[in-house]
Amino acid sequence: MKIIHITASYKPAYTYGGPIQSVGKLCEALQKTDSERGEPENSIIVLTTSANGNNELNVQSDKPVLVDDVLVTYFKRWTKDHSHLSPGLLLRLWRTVKEPQPDNEKIIIHIHAWWNLVSVLSCLIAVLQKMTIVLSPRGMLTSYSQNNRNSIAKIIIHKLIGKRLLEKCHIHATSEQEKIEILNIVKPKSIHVIANLVNIAKAEECKSKSVDSNLFKLIFLSRIEEKKGLEFLFDVLSLLEFPWSLTIAGGGEEKYIESLKLKAKVLEIQQQIDWLGPIGNGSKFELMSVHDLLVLTSFNENFANVVIESLSVGTPVLISKQVGLSDYVQDKNLGWVCELTTKSIQDQLIASYLDLNKREIIRNTAPTIVRADFKDQVLVRKYLQLYYGILA
Repeated sequence: MKIIHITASYKPAYTYGGPIQSVGKLCEALQKTDSERGEPENSIIVLTTSANGNNELNVQSDKPVLVDDVLVTYFKRWTKDHSHLSPGLLLRLWRTVKEPQPDNEKIIIHIHAWWNLVSVLSCLIAVLQKMTIVLSPRGMLTSYSQNNRNSIAKIIIHKLIGKRLLEKCHIHATSEQEKIEILNIVKPKSIHVIANLVNIAKAEECKSKSVDSNLFKLIFLSRIEEKKGLEFLFDVLSLLEFPWSLTIAGGGEEKYIESLKLKAKVLEIQQQIDWLGPIGNGSKFELMSVHDLLVLTSFNENFANVVIESLSVGTPVLISKQVGLSDYVQDKNLGWVCELTTKSIQDQLIASYLDLNKREIIRNTAPTIVRADFKDQVLVRKYLQLYYGILA
């Protein structure tokens, strides 16, 4: 079986946040699983672009290279916005699926994300060539995504071609919540829920830190954009009557970040907020481990890797119900879940501040729980079962 992963961006384009981590880790785990079996049963290749925000990655174009043992080919893109038009990538995909496969090898086209020209046009090519398609929308098939940026263009594309293409796909959702949202938009050939593979902290990165009842140390660690609900959070923080601090780690559009800083100044909470900017993967676990609570009051998240990353160092979480992992957090009692209202966020922040015992229990038990629930070996077998099941 040949699995061709199509993604508009790939590591090291970490400016795009969680999806870069998830796609890279999946491809590496699939490659590693085959290597451990001796002679590889499957061929894992990635076709992507050199996209890195408004810039380009410093990579060789149109030449396969090994990136953490995965064969990746980067292609130049003609547009530097979120459309990522890349004729070179599309031409390579067309040629690859047209040429005869050795020993009648089966091909799976696994497309990551939607609403960009790499994904949509690659899906069109795969449909025309009667290929088997798996699509991981990565949060791009929700009412929030459809009605947000470029909503008119999305509606037109969806009605003209998108819906018909999606109906030819087997869709992979990362949570039950995402599955429900997808089914409200389209009825695919099939839909399957498998969690993201997540980078989990090593044991030595989990600092033993008892909760401090004085200063309540909050952390937000994610890409900084409107859907993350930071404005909402700032409004609530300005109402709190106990001592707190908020560390914000992540990058985003400078204009938007400046508007947040201005809001914090107007609310007179700027002295309690520490803006770190983007941080590397090597330091994020230690940073999370020295905080009391990770906060993510997003309007929409299909999964949210950072929730599992935080729990892997024992730091509890407060997340909105719109985060895909909210059911998991509630079921395992690993934090607090709020509605997107001022009162609900405030109530849950106060509850998490006061409940020192629960925070201490989470700090001691969460790392073991998430290591058991998010084992790479277990999850990657589910992806392989998905591929083989669809082909069968």
